[in-house]
Amino acid sequence: MMRFKVWRSGKDGDDARYDTFEVQPVKGMNVLEALFEIQDRLDDTLAFRYACRGAVCGSCAMMINREIRLACRTQVSLISHYKPMGLKPFPPLQSPVDWDRDSEVLVEPLPNLPIQKDLVVDMTRFYRYYERVKPYLETLEEVGAPTRIMPQQMERAERLANCILCAACYGSCPVCHKNSRYIGPHALAWSLRFIDDPRAKGDEQERLSLVKDQDGVPACEGFYNCVRTCPKDVAPAAAIKILKEKLAQRKLI
Repeated sequence: MMRFKVWRSGKDGDDARYDTFEVQPVKGMNVLEALFEIQDRLDDTLAFRYACRGAVCGSCAMMINREIRLACRTQVSLISHYKPMGLKPFPPLQSPVDWDRDSEVLVEPLPNLPIQKDLVVDMTRFYRYYERVKPYLETLEEVGAPTRIMPQQMERAERLANCILCAACYGSCPVCHKNSRYIGPHALAWSLRFIDDPRAKGDEQERLSLVKDQDGVPACEGFYNCVRTCPKDVAPAAAIKILKEKLAQRKLI
């Protein structure tokens, strides 16, 4: 049997506690399947979010053994063998808990977002910041205008577009923890995705103006937790560095 110590709470962390459950692991079981086992067999009030079960939707991002991971992608049998992410510490990763790392799997909600119940967090703020950068392509209006994109541009655009909006970067970011107004690594990566696209309508400066204020690009402190936790290798910090260079070139910061 394997023990799972799971965060339980009501809205905004009210009545917070940890409940411990014993689950019989089977070959190939991941943490999401273990949570299903707990919900089906031991406590049907346990709340968590999921959708695709295949690391595509990003819904099941949570804190597992004090690292931000997708539950559907985290194999129970391999948890103790995963290479540490080396995250820069901040309060959610350091809060005291009676937890035996060798014999228990610690499962907690994604940090930096309000808790709705148990492992479910309110993503409203996360999506609001995403929408702020206009993450969509407004094509050129002129008839017959060129819509080509060079291979190297397409390669970077595709990497940035691999983001599945799981909020792992947001949840692992120390800046997001201390500044709820910071729009976050996800939004900035998506901003560059469309700034870089020559098929987009409007000039670069218009989109850069959306991320130039103190809660945008300048707020990033370069902790790189976003790079270490991203399940799709989007590398938001690299995108933010490019945005800083573009803002400096235009003397916007």
